Amino acid sequence: MENVARPWAALWSLVIGFFMILIDTTIVSVANPRIMEGLNADINSVIWVTSAYLLAYAVPLLITGRLGDRFGPKKLYLAGLVVFTAASLWCGLSGDVQTLIEARVLQGLGAAMMTPQTMAVITRIFPPDRRGAAMGIWGATAGVATLVGPILGGVLVDGLGWEWIFFINIPVGVIGFILALRFVPSLSTHPHKFDIPGVLLSAVGLFLLVFGIQEGETYNWGTITGPITVWVLIIGGIVVLAAFVAWQRVNKGEPLLPLGLFKDRNFSLANVAITAVGFSITAFTLPLIFYYQIVRGLTPTQSALMMIPMAVISGGLAPVVGRIIDRVNPKFITAGGLTLMSVALFWNAALMHTDTPIWLFLLPSAVLGVANAGIWAPLSSTATRNLPPRQAGAGSGVYNTTRQIGAVLGSAAIAVLIQARLAAELTAAPGSAGGASPMAFGGHLPEALHDGFSAAMSQSILLPAAVILLGTAAALFFAKPQPPRGWGTPGAVLAADSGQAVADGAEAKRS
Repeated sequence: MENVARPWAALWSLVIGFFMILIDTTIVSVANPRIMEGLNADINSVIWVTSAYLLAYAVPLLITGRLGDRFGPKKLYLAGLVVFTAASLWCGLSGDVQTLIEARVLQGLGAAMMTPQTMAVITRIFPPDRRGAAMGIWGATAGVATLVGPILGGVLVDGLGWEWIFFINIPVGVIGFILALRFVPSLSTHPHKFDIPGVLLSAVGLFLLVFGIQEGETYNWGTITGPITVWVLIIGGIVVLAAFVAWQRVNKGEPLLPLGLFKDRNFSLANVAITAVGFSITAFTLPLIFYYQIVRGLTPTQSALMMIPMAVISGGLAPVVGRIIDRVNPKFITAGGLTLMSVALFWNAALMHTDTPIWLFLLPSAVLGVANAGIWAPLSSTATRNLPPRQAGAGSGVYNTTRQIGAVLGSAAIAVLIQARLAAELTAAPGSAGGASPMAFGGHLPEALHDGFSAAMSQSILLPAAVILLGTAAALFFAKPQPPRGWGTPGAVLAADSGQAVADGAEAKRS
């Protein structure tokens, strides 16, 4: 642990920027129908507005974590904040969906520069016996941001227009920059080599996989150009990612993905669980928002207000959970939260009919709030608790990468499932337009098609409800956390780093 006079001021300064970049993973969901109308875009294009952000966010996280270790987390965080804020201005000024997608890619790159630094700073300025409380704040921020995004988006879209979901980032970014510049400490750096082949393999593999999944329904899972099919892209992405893992194993230098981190059981399992969380959180909001606005006729603000119980309960309980996870085994809290999330999503699916009283949806919303409070802080604390200081950036980069990969796959998969179920349900519905595309609702669906649309959204939400159970299974196998050893004492960091260096050298010789 590095000696910092005001660690809590540093934490709150980072939380502002972290909150902003996480809001942008979900804030677009409530604005999708308006963006479709305003930019004359189809549903697949508008989903790429989210997927492009998530993909550009996920791919660089491994290397930006290392860059933070090498050049200092404060410098990387501030540079990323500048990029993110400038890209937000570009998003708001976009006149067509293609430009908006390009601006979202730049936003994602800025977010990727910032995110690993938040966890790395927490890991380095708080000892393990106080890190739970700090991670409680970090977890509350992550949980509440994913829920507040649609609420804030609804208010802005109705009051000022969809462009303002991006313009709002500009003053927040300026304030966050000033506070981080003043309160975030300049921590010591560690020399790192950069794994260029690893960067290229991971980027190409993820792009091929996500593009293939998301575009599959558009091309009827067939030919794109000539002999190249969607399945070639998907299988190619898997092969390239497998080659990436193999390269990380044989790389004699300093691999981009330190596979040694996964020898820690809790780190490995926490990464499995957070991947499922990223997938489900990103995937469930889209069918729910479309149902509220297209079938039930709610405005963006009204549909976003349906999520208030989630945000209020999650924000209230998360700091409480953060204070107790240092004293109890987080396994049971995490598994309980993940199970409750699945229950709430299955409950939502059961309610999604045209005649369900709208207030009933507030009940699973409340359950989701309790679930979120029990997920974010225990998972992040479990993942980082045993990391040595020199690997804080790499570890947080891996953890955030797996979360974002889950989010990218969730966004792509839910897009495919929604399109497939709409094609099936609306084609079979009375009064449907035969071969007309079910995507051509443009925010206004004939009442005769409401039952089919509701069924399609209900069926789609079953996917994230099932995937989150994989996270539950992983959490049930968490090992009981070991008491902190060596942190906070003179020379502890040096000893930890020296010990790790010896271990790294021994591992290299064995290889």
